[in-house]
Amino acid sequence: MPFDISAAVNIMALCAVAVFAISGALDAARHRMDILGFMLIGTVTGIGGGTLRDVLLGSVPVFWIREPIWVIVCLIASAATYFVAPKLASLARALIWMDAVGLALFSVIGTEVALDFGVPALIAVCMGVMTATFGGIARDVLCGSNLTLMSEEIYITTALAGSVAYLWLGALDLPGSYDLIGGFLVAFILRALAIVFHIKLPNPYKKS
Repeated sequence: MPFDISAAVNIMALCAVAVFAISGALDAARHRMDILGFMLIGTVTGIGGGTLRDVLLGSVPVFWIREPIWVIVCLIASAATYFVAPKLASLARALIWMDAVGLALFSVIGTEVALDFGVPALIAVCMGVMTATFGGIARDVLCGSNLTLMSEEIYITTALAGSVAYLWLGALDLPGSYDLIGGFLVAFILRALAIVFHIKLPNPYKKS
């Protein structure tokens, strides 16, 4: 694997990539695309954030070129969604929770990858947020959907909280991977609360 993180986190990261690819493919289904459209949108959603991060950090070739398994996972997940999309529609609620797990995980993974390049903490946080959210933004743009990530939805805020928590816990020199786990939990719990209680950020520009 290209990332200097534990095998367990790598496995979870692959699962998160698959989840994001499925979410992209579901958006393709909503726009009645063919199977190639599913695979394109799904792959862009799954690897978009990590690609932007690697390009900005100068880590080229980017991670999915060095390790094609990431693209393979996206393609398989997207193609499978094409054939079972009608059934997945009933699992939309479950997909929201899977997406929350992926968002939280990528926020800390993206931050750690950036720290491995020796960038300042502020830049590492930016990379963590980009890794967790840019794929979804690219999906919305390509599908012509509303940019939900840029609205009052607590989504980018979740990634930011997870990244900052990971940095703070890392500064405490905790044993093992408690910093990764802690950052993940902070991001996931925040997102979970937003989902359950429909918490949104105030928007002074939105008409009542």
